[in-house]
Amino acid sequence: MDWKLELVFVPVSDVDVAKDFYVNKVGFNADYDERPTDGIRFVQLTPPGSACSICIGEGLNDAPPGTAPSLQMVVSDIQKARDHLKANGVDVSDVDIQDWGHFVYFSDPDGNKWAVQYLPGRPNG
Repeated sequence: MDWKLELVFVPVSDVDVAKDFYVNKVGFNADYDERPTDGIRFVQLTPPGSACSICIGEGLNDAPPGTAPSLQMVVSDIQKARDHLKANGVDVSDVDIQDWGHFVYFSDPDGNKWAVQYLPGRPNG
């Protein structure tokens, strides 16, 4: 039996600001944005090529904004990823080259922390 991680909750203070950041600055796909009941708004966003999405919204969780665990994506070209983020106005770090991978770091408007990793020698990052 496969167990697949497909959705991670990211607590934010303003859903529209966060959705704009993730879609228009980072480049996630906006998959779903609905209010299934009063007091609940569910927004699902997916990084291009990923099998795992994030969800943001209202009435979904009691976690304070900015308290998501450190999140990480893997890319095949760290410089291209950094250039994309920088060009879209994201405050992104310089490339951090470690023996186990190359990284850039950024945070969303609420302070949820992200790492983007490139793994040399691994096909497609």
